[in-house]
Amino acid sequence: MARNIPAVKLNTGAAMPVLGYGSGTAWYKKSGDKEINRDLVESIKTAVKLGYYHLDGAEVYNTEEELGLAIKECGVPREQLFVTTKVNTSIADIPRAIEASLKKLQLDYVDLYLIHAPFFATTESELQTAWAAMEQVKEAGQARSIGVSNFLQGHLETILKTATVTPAVNQIEFHPYLQHGNLVAWQESKGIKTTSYAGLSPIMRVQGGPLDPLLSGLAQKYAVSEAEILLRWVIDQGCVAVTTSGKETRMNSYLRTLTFSLTPKEVEEISEGGRQKHYRAFWNEKFAADDQS
Repeated sequence: MARNIPAVKLNTGAAMPVLGYGSGTAWYKKSGDKEINRDLVESIKTAVKLGYYHLDGAEVYNTEEELGLAIKECGVPREQLFVTTKVNTSIADIPRAIEASLKKLQLDYVDLYLIHAPFFATTESELQTAWAAMEQVKEAGQARSIGVSNFLQGHLETILKTATVTPAVNQIEFHPYLQHGNLVAWQESKGIKTTSYAGLSPIMRVQGGPLDPLLSGLAQKYAVSEAEILLRWVIDQGCVAVTTSGKETRMNSYLRTLTFSLTPKEVEEISEGGRQKHYRAFWNEKFAADDQS
């Protein structure tokens, strides 16, 4: 039975479900791989059936066609879904990039369109020019909301100098072992919502870390798994969590995240324990090994 996933309000007024299903990471296809991955199409349809109406894609994943097919075949009206995609390799021509993405998705618009990363820019003006093009996409109605991904505070401050539209979202790797200092609180103060990806890293990628005993104890207390504790830690801080799986049982279990809340003390205990270890799963080539920003 589908579960109704609660939503947060973006600065555009749009409602974004707090738990999203991602079509990247394990589903990532190599450039040039034109074969439709029916396993992914069916997995997205299963996710929608369970209640995941927030679907996250990206140009660079090479899975927009699968996402589009799943949306077409899932039986849920388009207006009930919240669809995100991102521009990366085609960043030099954002208007053409959104046209290509919409064609692959078989959609007239996306609910959220993101600049996938800021690292293409070598000057402030390059970032600002790209953001101006994003504003044009929103003005044209091709994206209901626009935002960024993998931006640090300095990148956001740069685009805010010239922006007429504040980014609705910054999607970042966010988990207890990578908390980005004050970034999440700063974004919130600017009306920018944080979306977390790779939120399960402390149990999926860093077994044996300092948080293991605490996560295990909380999982027992709430009769859920450590994964749901980590997803809840994200949501209880006012953020949105995007995760993925190819297994229906796991997708279903992640929905238990919505059946309980951590206490403020437990949220802080996880945060404090997480600060004892630093781990970054993505974009390591852009950061020094000890850089926690």
